Amino acid sequence: MSDWLLLTGLAASAFLSATLLPGNSELALSALLVKQPQLLWSALLVATLANTLGSITSLWLGYCVPPKPLPERAERWFKRFGPAALWLSWAPFVGDALPVGAGWLRLPFWPCVAWILFGKAFRYALLAWTTLAFIR
Repeated sequence: MSDWLLLTGLAASAFLSATLLPGNSELALSALLVKQPQLLWSALLVATLANTLGSITSLWLGYCVPPKPLPERAERWFKRFGPAALWLSWAPFVGDALPVGAGWLRLPFWPCVAWILFGKAFRYALLAWTTLAFIR
């Protein structure tokens, strides 16, 4: 299978995984690295960017929703941490909803994007390192 096709599949999985749609980018990245470990840097770049774009889509959708108060606890949490809360957008279950909530609260766009990118890159780098450590 061509490298381009493998990376395209990884990108699709990573993008969908960052939205509320089902996807399993962690499994896709690990499988790709087991099959083609020489694609490490390309795979990390593709997975990180595609997953970040998926979260940016969710952030944008949050901006499109008319502003209404979030549940008090969630709103306090976002107000306390601001865009830095989006570092956790990689986390299972709650991570997909964080960008939507940030957009809904009209948090500043570019700081949100930066924190999303940072969190996604950290998660994929850790996953890649773990995967490669186990296959060697």
